[in-house]
Amino acid sequence: GLEGDKMSIIKFEFNPKVGIDNPALTLTEDTDGEGMGEPRFYLLTKESTETFGFCLHEELGCQGHIIRQIELGGVAQRRGLQDGDRLLQVNGHFVDHMDHLRVVQKIKASGNQVLLAVLDGDSYEAAKALGRDLSQMLPEDIRPRLCHVTRDKSGFGFSVSCPEGTKGTFQLSVLQDGPADRAGVPPGCWLLELNGDSVKSYSHTQLTRKLKQSGNKVTLLVASSAVEEFYRLRGLRVTAALADTSRLPFKVRELHLVKGPAGYGFLLKEDDCSSGGVGQFLWDVDAGLPAEQAGMREGDRVLAVNGESIEGLDHEQTVHRIRAREDQVTLLVIDPAGDEFYHSVGPGGTPLLWL
Repeated sequence: GLEGDKMSIIKFEFNPKVGIDNPALTLTEDTDGEGMGEPRFYLLTKESTETFGFCLHEELGCQGHIIRQIELGGVAQRRGLQDGDRLLQVNGHFVDHMDHLRVVQKIKASGNQVLLAVLDGDSYEAAKALGRDLSQMLPEDIRPRLCHVTRDKSGFGFSVSCPEGTKGTFQLSVLQDGPADRAGVPPGCWLLELNGDSVKSYSHTQLTRKLKQSGNKVTLLVASSAVEEFYRLRGLRVTAALADTSRLPFKVRELHLVKGPAGYGFLLKEDDCSSGGVGQFLWDVDAGLPAEQAGMREGDRVLAVNGESIEGLDHEQTVHRIRAREDQVTLLVIDPAGDEFYHSVGPGGTPLLWL
């Protein structure tokens, strides 16, 4: 990111022991010039203490989000990322048009796994010179879908088929206007995870038993045939961290508060999270004051302050962030039900992964 004439360099971490050893595979063909390169895809996976092994730059006189300072011998280098590559996609989201810091936040929010699509620098510059729409060089949607289905009197509204004698290969038939259909489960999709667990080793009998044990609600990670093929051909594992979550009933909320004569009208309390660890929670929301007017509810957990995650911060550090601007603050929050849900299905244990 740039601030005045100073450049900030953001370093991401990567686990050299975990990931896909295949070289990156490409998609699309060039039609606008001889020698035009194709986008390359990399699924990077790390542990929390390790680095992704590259920096992301925004540079004066250059277009795009630029891959720089690739660590010698690191996984980013071993996977094939090149100095000068331009970042086009993060977890299936086209980012070339986005503000640099927003792209950085998307990568940070990915936690320990991120799917990147890049284009080599020369091809990027050539495509820009030709006025080419870079988003058209990428598949329309490579994200699996996360769906939360609530049973009605007829059931969940889907049936499962599995080739005889196989494990882990389940295709869903969806009842029109049934619970699964209303939850966004596409007809003919493939089931990848059930309630946060991979079904790769399940037999049909085991899956049926797990569904019965789910009670009245079930969370499915599913992929269309095209999306499943995209990952399978590249040797990439589809996970919930890469999913489209737009159809889920659980949402994070952004609250913008402007301080009044009596303050914001809420208290911040550190407490244990239901899923483990500690968090910063909102309590004693005063009627009629800015917090209530902004939509704050008692029991909400704070995820970010003024656009920056508070993960890892203690109570005093969080309060300092809130007070950093004298008369206003923007909070990203989630209610208890949503918080518990995302912890149950999300790697890394933070709803910020789903933004």
